[in-house]
Amino acid sequence: MSTNVLGISAFYHDSAACLIQDGKLVAAASEERFTRKKHDASFPKCAISYCLKEGGINLKDLTHVGFYEKPFIKFERILITSLSTFPKSFPSYLKAMPVWLKEKLWTPQIIRKELEFRGPLYFIEHHRSHAASSFFASPFKESAILTIDGVGEWSTATYGRGVDNNIELFKEIRFPHSLGLLYSAFTYYLGFKVNSAEYKVMGLAPYGVPRYVDLIFKELIDVRDDGSIFLNMKYFSYEYGLKMIHPKFCTLFGREVRSPETKLEQFHKDVAASIQKVTEDIVLKMARYVHQETKLKNLCLAGGVALNCVANGKLLREGPFEHIYVQPAAGDAGGAFGIASFITHSILKNSRQEAWPHAYWGPQFSTSDIKAILDQKGVQYHFLEKPELLKRVAQLINEQHVIGWFQGRMEFGPRALGNRSILADARNPKNKDTVNLKIKFRESFRPFAPTILEDKVSDYFELNRPSPYMLLVAQVKENKREIPSVTHVDGSARIQTVSKEQNELFYDLISGFYRLTGCPVIINTSFNVRGEPIVCTPEDAFRCFMRTNMDYLVLDQFLLDKKEMKALEKDSDWQKEFELD
Repeated sequence: MSTNVLGISAFYHDSAACLIQDGKLVAAASEERFTRKKHDASFPKCAISYCLKEGGINLKDLTHVGFYEKPFIKFERILITSLSTFPKSFPSYLKAMPVWLKEKLWTPQIIRKELEFRGPLYFIEHHRSHAASSFFASPFKESAILTIDGVGEWSTATYGRGVDNNIELFKEIRFPHSLGLLYSAFTYYLGFKVNSAEYKVMGLAPYGVPRYVDLIFKELIDVRDDGSIFLNMKYFSYEYGLKMIHPKFCTLFGREVRSPETKLEQFHKDVAASIQKVTEDIVLKMARYVHQETKLKNLCLAGGVALNCVANGKLLREGPFEHIYVQPAAGDAGGAFGIASFITHSILKNSRQEAWPHAYWGPQFSTSDIKAILDQKGVQYHFLEKPELLKRVAQLINEQHVIGWFQGRMEFGPRALGNRSILADARNPKNKDTVNLKIKFRESFRPFAPTILEDKVSDYFELNRPSPYMLLVAQVKENKREIPSVTHVDGSARIQTVSKEQNELFYDLISGFYRLTGCPVIINTSFNVRGEPIVCTPEDAFRCFMRTNMDYLVLDQFLLDKKEMKALEKDSDWQKEFELD
């Protein structure tokens, strides 16, 4: 009997859905890409609809459905925490209860109603979903497992091992002691948005000096040899309050919370450098302990902290493991795949499929679909055969044009990996500011990632292995500093390698650029502007193209020149649509 397993993550942030058919991953996508609401937490109706369509099935064909955590245990944690910290917890309790009583406690009923589903419905622990999302996507038959995030039900980090179809979690760190929440507390203190902008802290850190590391270890956190952490909760209020930190936190550092969008001073950069260094040290301790306990050479990482690619790079260089695997949707969105794969392999005992060959599990649009959209809008375009298209785009990048690149299936996870990307020449030092300020409309300190041909990675970077999901940071080699737009202030880069097997078209484009210039590296950043999700549809891509200073847009085999779009801008209806919110 064939199986259609649907995995769902929802109701906190980054809702997503995933479909596995007869043991094989068919589709996975985040709800935000369809609704255009960044970090959309709502029930992922659109993502589910897409997954079913991709699988060629209807709701009635679903055989098993799973949710990525256990709502009742999470509710228990909120109640117990609220009681233990009463009366300070009363305002946050009043805010949380309506959402729980109206929606989250009724998750089983909501799922059955939305899907009209009467079959087996599974709930597993949040961190078990994280563990499964990495281990069952990995190439390892046996691996140590480390999951680290803000908080699931009670767990904030777990240590485990995976063998064949089985996952064992043998140790946990429990709320309120959390490395993820510690990092988020500093994200809040630095004036960035929690659960959204932690990566900005990571990007800011190299501009600073980690002068507050000793203070953090002395006052805020106690770390044991096994990586267990204990936070000094007098400095934090997330356990009971509506803010991350207590006023004592500000007193400790001698500054108030930075107001968003205000000037970043050297103090803020030093604080970012300090918490990044602390995080790296703790992750390394955790990894050493799980290695000591498992004696395994492979490690699977998951949870939001696993998206800290600087810590991942340090773990690879200094840690005890020979191989590290981080699934591209390591945060909560990946929990949808986690529960679906856990049902498939650990409950139904289906044999393991091959490791994820790529991250392209989202929607795609045919050449005829895109042509119909462009014709309907009256957009001028140039249709090019693929060899000519690749040659032309490589030339345009070499001529210092910025390209919107829309191809094939959308990526799953927060990184654009060559199908929903903005591309530019990494050799031009001006391109960092051009793309940051004129196209992405984001902070000037934010670094860009290089995409490099996989077989050339060791020529340019201190890295001797593939990094297909842009989740490893390594140093740019001293004799290869001719790529300044992807070289961060500390000489590092967040690397994506690309092979012909993973993404043939993107590989061929960069190969063409290499033949033309002698450089196998380009800038690759996500196709969106600050505050919006990565584009999903051709319409999304065209709208983003028209709202920014991108020079050209490639939709499948169609090349659009911004200079030829001027006529559209004169139409008042179009102009209104293209204005930035």
